[in-house]
Amino acid sequence: MRKYSIFIFLISLAFNACAQNKVPDDMEVSNNIKTEKATFGGGCFWCTEAQFQELEGVIKVESGYSGGSVANPSYEQVCTGTTGHAEVIQVTYDPAKVSYEELLKAFWTSHDPTQLNRQGNDVGTQYRSVIFYHNEEQKEKAEFYKKKLQESGAYDKPVVTEIAPFKVFYKAEDYHQNYYNQNGSQPYCHFVIQPKLEKFKKVFKDHLKKQ
Repeated sequence: MRKYSIFIFLISLAFNACAQNKVPDDMEVSNNIKTEKATFGGGCFWCTEAQFQELEGVIKVESGYSGGSVANPSYEQVCTGTTGHAEVIQVTYDPAKVSYEELLKAFWTSHDPTQLNRQGNDVGTQYRSVIFYHNEEQKEKAEFYKKKLQESGAYDKPVVTEIAPFKVFYKAEDYHQNYYNQNGSQPYCHFVIQPKLEKFKKVFKDHLKKQ
């Protein structure tokens, strides 16, 4: 618990000290709101989707696949671990309400970044910890904060999060979208996603959407 608290403290200090206000190359304008995209893989996308949906400033979270060589892969194909794809979430967010730094903090809080090609009982390269950056600014920030996280001593093992350029995002099948909210009574949701979500909400209690 002590190491976890130190980690949150150190990363928060780094975010506050080093945040920049450059306009990213991939900024879009939708409904008069300038939005940006971020793409993260942190194990099962059902879990990460449910957590990021709670953050103020996050407009949309889509579950899907990225990082592989197979075009338009199915869930069954990705599950074989042979496509090169990771289960990811693509986040559309309002940078006026939530910064990329804050999303990085949420990403590293949402899973264990020291587990190589797995999260808990989910094993395979499709469950790897990965950040797909959309521009050079995202790359620089991801690398900077990964280094800070490693140096903080929050973990006894190395942080193995992959940082790679974003190429393409394939949206997952409809039944994967908004999974926790649609299937909250399912055992996986109750025993795996819900505990993670409650922990996440405690850490980000001041940055959650108003109910």
